[in-house]
Amino acid sequence: MSKTLALTEELIALSSVTPEDKGCQSRLIELLEPLGFVCETIESDGVTNLWARKGTAQPLLVFAGHTDVVPTGPLEQWTSPPFVPTQRDGKLYGRGAADMKTSIAAMVVAAEEFVQAHPDHKGSIGFLITSDEEGPATDGTVIVCDALKARGEQLDYCVVGEPTSSDVLGDTIKNGRRGSMSGKLTVKGIQGHIAYPQLARNPIHQCAPALAELVAEKWDDGNEYYLPTSWQVSNIHGGAGASNVIPGNVVIDFNFRFCTASTVEGLQKRVHAILDKHGLEYDLQWSISGHPFLTPKGALSDAMSDAIKSETGVTTELSTTGGTSDGRFIARICPQVVEFGPPNGSIHKIDEHIEVRFIDPLKNIYRRTMENLLL
Repeated sequence: MSKTLALTEELIALSSVTPEDKGCQSRLIELLEPLGFVCETIESDGVTNLWARKGTAQPLLVFAGHTDVVPTGPLEQWTSPPFVPTQRDGKLYGRGAADMKTSIAAMVVAAEEFVQAHPDHKGSIGFLITSDEEGPATDGTVIVCDALKARGEQLDYCVVGEPTSSDVLGDTIKNGRRGSMSGKLTVKGIQGHIAYPQLARNPIHQCAPALAELVAEKWDDGNEYYLPTSWQVSNIHGGAGASNVIPGNVVIDFNFRFCTASTVEGLQKRVHAILDKHGLEYDLQWSISGHPFLTPKGALSDAMSDAIKSETGVTTELSTTGGTSDGRFIARICPQVVEFGPPNGSIHKIDEHIEVRFIDPLKNIYRRTMENLLL
């Protein structure tokens, strides 16, 4: 069994359902400290974070990831227990196999191989690991990034081990992610008997034209890396529970997935303008779970693309699709951030797995990326 596969199985066996770490990071420290990494545990409200760095010179290449996993779902639906790593038909099954304990194991073993082969490499290597990526993400990577910024530590490159590949290992690198902004819109009316509509004001009827305009609005054209910004309604709540009552208000939950062609302020202003144009009496509460980030084609994406091509023969594609990730926090303090990891077809599912044939090549891609940037 390869060292990367063995470490992956060790980590899967630790039932680190978010925000628990269950000793994963302690095991990583045991492996990193003998290589010369200075390891620091940063705890925040029950979340365990690890910052490890070898060297003090620039450039600093950081590998980032999370040891927490999503809940298993119904145990009886798993073919084998989710925290008992099981190989079957060329695949390794277990919660976190794809998202993202294999990536973490591959990063650590890659660093070990690189440091042992090139003890006098230039620059520095870092690890930023959290147990709060699958949860609220308020006490994890963002806390470490704030601490590093306060210290004046400069990150130059960061590889986040999210499962980005689609069909085969290496076909996709994420060089950015869209922002996510939600709104809770309460449109106010006047409750009344449905037989006397002249004595009431139906907020559902009133907001319908505004909703139609919001649906039809073209928010931007996207750009070279991003699809156009998307606005979607996720929930509508209205009514008193009776068929003969006009509701007094309706609550509409919506979400923007927005690209770097738009801004938070600009999108909010345009939504308010449409609502105001239709004369609605309303209250609108905004929440932002992530700003978009983008790393244009450059040294990091070139280094990783070359590593992928050399290891697998695959020509990779840069993509910004998908949901948010911790890359949004790291991008605030690091000019070049990309995400790369194994195929993501089984993530968060029953019987999550990774094909064993991808495990060592993933480690080799991470090692080759270090070679391309630090030699």
